[in-house]
Amino acid sequence: MTRIVYLNGDWLAEGEAKVSIFDRGYLFADAIYEVTAVLDGKLLDYAGHAARLKRSLGEIGISSPLSDDDMLAVHREIVERNGLREGLIYLQLSRGVADRDFVFEEDMQPTLSLFTQAKSVIDNPKAKTGISVVTLEDQRWKRCDIKTVQLLYPSLAKMEAKRRGADDAWLVADGLVTEASSATAHIVTRDGRLVTRPLGREILPGITRSSVIDLAREAGMPVEERAFTPDEAKSAGEAFITSATNFVLPVVEIDGVPIGTGKPGQAAANLRNLYIESRRRGAI
Repeated sequence: MTRIVYLNGDWLAEGEAKVSIFDRGYLFADAIYEVTAVLDGKLLDYAGHAARLKRSLGEIGISSPLSDDDMLAVHREIVERNGLREGLIYLQLSRGVADRDFVFEEDMQPTLSLFTQAKSVIDNPKAKTGISVVTLEDQRWKRCDIKTVQLLYPSLAKMEAKRRGADDAWLVADGLVTEASSATAHIVTRDGRLVTRPLGREILPGITRSSVIDLAREAGMPVEERAFTPDEAKSAGEAFITSATNFVLPVVEIDGVPIGTGKPGQAAANLRNLYIESRRRGAI
């Protein structure tokens, strides 16, 4: 079935949606994106994603062409138009179209596009088997807290992980884990403490990260927001990643070293269930 996509106020069949070759998102990766999960035809953690979108846009000086209410309405309408029950909405907002120049006008008209992808977010087989990761040097730019479309290095890192027989990469800077190629990295110590890197310019402020930390604390699980080394991760009781469409996904191997028992742990399973149950109840 042909998807219906949104582009600058128009609803179009996916094959009819065209963006100019002079768009700065294409020429300079001058654009912000967001991914919102959809479950039961409803939006998960939408308020967090909307707030992060506004923050990212503000950090690089792009204005949203839609009000908060209209942005929510577009998200709901694209779900309805595509009959999406489970999957995701991808949003991209670039600075707009202009002749190629490193200097840009302050009042450009942004390019806003959204599309849907059907995806099984609940019955993800990796939630039962876990994933393997390799550690790689973090070679991204210095503002990883802004959700830009500058994703070449994360893509290359994921491909390198695949070549090494792993599912993903954990990136390392100055001897400390920053995050996964497109997710937040977490470990659980052998005495049951959840450890994840604190917010800063080195990592994206993950919406699922924030939700899972809150759920862990509500469940009485000690949480430490601090950096950790690859060696500490390899000796941990459990490890997992969080992201908008993976929710909580166990990591069972790092650089060929089994984590804990080498199988998905109970803490990750509990947090995944808590996340799904709570976000399903609060979906809009």
